[in-house]
Parts: sequence; structure tokens; C-alpha cells
Amino acid sequence: MSVFDSLVGQARAVETLTRAVQDAALDSPGAAMTHAWLFTGPPGSGRSVAAAAFAAALVCSQGGCGHCPDCHTALLGSHSDVDHVTTEAMTISVDRARSLVLEAATAPSVARWRVIVLEDADRLTEAANNALLKSLEEPTPHTVWLLCAPSMEDVLPTIRSRCRHVILTTPTTVDVARHLVERDGVDEAMASFAARASMGHIGRARGLARDEQARITRAATLSLPVNVASLGSALLSARELVDAATERGAERTKSVDETERSQLARGMGVENPERPPKWARPDFKRLKDGQDKRRKRATIDELDRDLQDLLSFYRDVLVVQVGGNVTLVNAELIGSIEKVAVRCPPEITMRAMEAILEAREKIAAYVTPLLAVEELTLALRAS
Repeated sequence: MSVFDSLVGQARAVETLTRAVQDAALDSPGAAMTHAWLFTGPPGSGRSVAAAAFAAALVCSQGGCGHCPDCHTALLGSHSDVDHVTTEAMTISVDRARSLVLEAATAPSVARWRVIVLEDADRLTEAANNALLKSLEEPTPHTVWLLCAPSMEDVLPTIRSRCRHVILTTPTTVDVARHLVERDGVDEAMASFAARASMGHIGRARGLARDEQARITRAATLSLPVNVASLGSALLSARELVDAATERGAERTKSVDETERSQLARGMGVENPERPPKWARPDFKRLKDGQDKRRKRATIDELDRDLQDLLSFYRDVLVVQVGGNVTLVNAELIGSIEKVAVRCPPEITMRAMEAILEAREKIAAYVTPLLAVEELTLALRAS
């Protein structure tokens, strides 16, 4: 057993990290080990999983055995020498970056290394990047930075030039299905469907395999292409898509929001966090503003996932139109796919796919989601 067993289809990355762990255990760390790493890969490739596994291996006396207390606490986020930073907010502030730099300057308490795992390094503000840069330029002995981002281009050149790069790739559907069967006990047929529908995104595949509501939500999204025949239906579909994503985003953050409000109330001696006294309102206002940003980010993520599903549908339409000999992502929807395929030529399908990509870019740039999706559904109506 190894902490790296949780990585799916990433043999090359595991080999690189294993060599680094071996060199990190030497009295004088070898060339395979360095103080800063950058993990990149498409959504679902497991970049944060790889970083977490590497962190556990570095603080484990056996190099990542996967069953000792150090491995367990590191993977659970409670190890004293591993700081695992993630965010649902749109950006990581300079204040947060400075606090990490201070943590990086402290010596490890029980392990040989102090490890800081920073997910979503692409969300660092410019000031936060600058604060982090000095720590990377002048590393503290026995401190290791593990940064995660979708691609090299999402990280400033000054940051990425000081990191060793680990590239993760989208695992094959066969690898994902096998993982779901062997590690999660999923039925083979369901595992095959989830792996195909998720397009190799292991987290998404696990969600589809385990959660019936996730499958229902996805089916509703994929019904959109055949339901946008009129202007009214196009605009209604846009509203329903955005409302559903907003509801899921709120549900994702609800528990954390309630816990934060409760903790703040206890710390300030406020009996009712929903109606705090006047003197406490500024603190609750700051908390609410941060929670609103996190909820907005969660909604954007949910909506982007829906648009990726739509993109896979039109990809299948194009495959049918050109007679491609490849597996359909949404094979169970072959009737709807063929219905859309006969409505227009491949050129129009390509335009629909371009419209989806454009909508994703606009939403990521914080254009009002409803406006971006309404523009999209009107474009899809023409296809």
C-alpha cells in the first residue's frame, strides 16, 4: 500500500515523486528533491491529490506507506507539519499569502519537512504572488512548497520558474472505471457509465456513480439541446440552468457558512448570529461578504461543469455527423444526439461548440451568468 495508490493513471508523475521522496530522506537531499513544486493538469486529473500524497510521503518515516499515523493525519489535513490550503473564494489574498510565508519560516515539529500545499495557486492576487515569491527565492531549510494550478500559464513566470513541474494528464476511462470498481466498490456497469460520462474526471465520476441526484441533474442539462426550439424555450432553459447551478452552489457552501457564523458568534459572545448587536455587525458583515464570494465561486464552478456536459453532447453530435469511429461520451442519449445531428450540418455544430466555450470564458471572467447563458441558448437555438 502507498499514498500514491489514490492517483489514477499517473505512472510517470508517481515515478518522479517517488524518486523525490527517496532523495528527500537522505542526510543531504539528492537532485530529485527540491523546495518548490508545481502540479498542473486538467480538472479531474488529480493534481491536488498528487500534492497531498506527496506531502504525506515527505512526512512519513517510511516514504508514504499509507497506513501510519503520519500518512493518515497528513491526508486528513491534521498533521502538524503539513499546511493544506484550499479556497472556494475567487482569489487568494495577500494577507493569506503572508500568513503562509510566516508558517513556512517555522521549523517542522515532528517530521523532517514542513510542507505547504497550496491548491488553486492560479487564484493568487498579484500582491499575493509577490509576497510568496520571496519565500520561493530564499527557501527556508526543510520547507517544501507544493502549488497546484490547471496549467503553467495560469501561474506567473516568476513563480513557475522557481518550481519543479509535475504534469498530470486526464486518466483513461478504463483506468477510472477500474478505480471505481476496485477502490469504491462500484458496480462495473455504473463505473463504466460514470467514467465515460465524466470524461476521465475522477471526482466527477465518483459523484455520478454514487449520487443519483447528480445523474438526474446531468440528464436535465443534456436535455437542453432538444428543448431550445423557440425563443421562449431558449430563455427559459437559460434561467433554469443558472438557477439550478446557483442552488447547488449554495448547498455546497451552506454547511461551512453556518459553521463559520456559529464560531464567530461564540467567539464574540453573540447569542443570535442572524441578528447580531450593533457593535458586532462589522465583523458579521465581513464574514458575509467573504461567504458571498465563496458562494459565487461555487455557482460558477457548478455552471462550468454543466457547460462541459453540454460540450460533450455536441461533441457526440459532431461524431455522428461525420461518421467518426470513436466512443460517444453520452451513448445512452443516442436518440437525442441523432435528432440534433440531422437538424444542421457539422459547421453549425462546430459553431455551437464555440459558443459553449465562449460562454465558459465569459463566466470565468465574471460576466453575469444569466446573460452569458441566455446568449448561449439563443446561439444553440440556431443550431
